[in-house]
Amino acid sequence: MKLSVFNISNFRVDGGAMFGVIPKAIWSRSVPSDENNTIVLSLNSLVIETDGRVILIDAGWGDKQDEKFFRHAYLHGGAGLIGGLAHCGYVAEDITDIIITHLHADHCGGCFSRDPEGEIVPVFPNALYHVSRAQWDWACESNQREEDAFLDENIRPLGDSGKLNLIDGDCELYTGIRLRICYGHTPGLIVPAVTCNDRVFVYTGDLIPTSAHIPLLWNMAYDLLPLVTIAEKEALLTEALENNYVLIFQHDPDAECCTLKETPKGIRAGTKTMLADYF
Repeated sequence: MKLSVFNISNFRVDGGAMFGVIPKAIWSRSVPSDENNTIVLSLNSLVIETDGRVILIDAGWGDKQDEKFFRHAYLHGGAGLIGGLAHCGYVAEDITDIIITHLHADHCGGCFSRDPEGEIVPVFPNALYHVSRAQWDWACESNQREEDAFLDENIRPLGDSGKLNLIDGDCELYTGIRLRICYGHTPGLIVPAVTCNDRVFVYTGDLIPTSAHIPLLWNMAYDLLPLVTIAEKEALLTEALENNYVLIFQHDPDAECCTLKETPKGIRAGTKTMLADYF
């Protein structure tokens, strides 16, 4: 098995939204903000090569939307989706599977693009798409809270593709790749855990988007059910600490991954490293 992480892009988002009820006077000690109160996040995707499959976890924003849509995202840096894959040694045709953690636009938008005639076409022509059934049903129904994140041009092509695999619950998708289904951020969020070289690597996605979100109460205002998020984080962090898991962060521009340690204030980030340091 081979694991690779690459950064599609960085973007900016309101710091208060990313830390919910935690006051800026506290979270700003860990994460710097600009004069507009925005902080930098990354879009890190994980690639797993195993048993003849090349599996991509999440595909970023994509480029189907216009300049107005991205005006407040301030996209910058990163290698891009195809460029990042190339740095890892892959082309789009190599991808056999895409695990979509959830259907918010910054996680699934890159699965499809527009051709010169404006038609929506797959970026990864040989890929199966894995989405939890709970998230699929929720996103197709949509709701006022998340309607700006559930975009028809991202979701409808998945359903029309004939390659959508709906996950009903916690499972082992392929040997060594387990999927945990969570409900605090949005119903049916997938948190993949990969066993490689006798160690477990957990892609924490929007359950724990950055290393600063490890404390149980440091959660996003975007979470639909904050108390459920806290319980899900506590269960995962306790398991990860006991078993020396490595957490891989999707949105942390400074810490690609880390181990955990117990402190008087609870579980916190241990050693912050690059994923490649483990191989």
